[in-house]
Amino acid sequence: MQDIKLTQYSHGAGCGCKIAPGVLDRILGALGAQSDDPRLLVGHGARDDAAVYDLGDGTAAVSTTDFFMPIVDDPHSFGRIAAANAISDIYAMGGKPLMAIAILGWPVDKLAPEVAGRVLEGGRSICAEAGIPLAGGHSIDSPEPIFGLAVTGRVDIARLKRNGGAQAGDRLFLSKPLGVGMVTTAQKKGVVQPAHLQAAAENMMRLNKVGAALGEVDGVHAMTDVTGFGLAGHGLEMARATQVDLVFRASALPSLDRLALEAYHSMGCIPGGTRRNFAGYGMNLRVEKVSEFDRDLLCDPQTSGGLLIAVAPHSAAAVRALLAAEECHSEPIGEVQDGDGQVRLIP
Repeated sequence: MQDIKLTQYSHGAGCGCKIAPGVLDRILGALGAQSDDPRLLVGHGARDDAAVYDLGDGTAAVSTTDFFMPIVDDPHSFGRIAAANAISDIYAMGGKPLMAIAILGWPVDKLAPEVAGRVLEGGRSICAEAGIPLAGGHSIDSPEPIFGLAVTGRVDIARLKRNGGAQAGDRLFLSKPLGVGMVTTAQKKGVVQPAHLQAAAENMMRLNKVGAALGEVDGVHAMTDVTGFGLAGHGLEMARATQVDLVFRASALPSLDRLALEAYHSMGCIPGGTRRNFAGYGMNLRVEKVSEFDRDLLCDPQTSGGLLIAVAPHSAAAVRALLAAEECHSEPIGEVQDGDGQVRLIP
């Protein structure tokens, strides 16, 4: 098992495997209108991080699922990253996870069952860090390895955070650095430095636990986690939800080792998802006098990325303190302005 390189068995990596935004719009269009069940507070129509169902006692069940193909070679690390990524959706709603169910697809003719066991062990270790059980699951024989979780959580309805609700004047925060997609693409090309890959893996394994605390802050108007559509794509979902513009400053965007990322970028280590993302945003993304690198960083598909938070100015200090206490990136990266549902990147 020491020589297993899981990424050799998958055509994509992590959340970079996501279906492009435009194609997803066509797929979801076939579903029609969201259910009219009044207890369903958040469904597929909202394009939010999780579904939310009113339990009738002032709280709601939060339900989500997320899974993907390997983004790192080590099976245990792959399991940890995939689990952290799935649980993040609960935190992004301001909720607390309760339990998880595993989703496993495995090429049984190519990879030993013991390797799958290491993936599951990694997933269970992250569930333990989140204080929840990995309570069961389902597996299939598949041509490529796939792992993820279905997660159930709970939230006080009064504290529910959604990707909609951002208001003009809000400050924008991002809790984790960007650049995971470039680093993992450098891995696929065989040019990554081990220290850079380790830093990216540790970033992806970090739980977004701070989301539960942010849910207690009244001034947090909107929140979402940043994954395969990149900061631009998930920012657009936030912008469109209340028809405001999100304005990010390139100079303020947090990233993994910037010099290393720029070097990888110059070598062509740009995920295919970056280009698909940029093409899918169309005229809703405006890039003003910034480098191609900064544009690609904005569109870089993240796996188990950070929380994007829109917060009223009077609560910005409280949010900064919560993020700093959890050793997250704690400086604002932009602001919300009146507009019509666009994302802008300025110097």
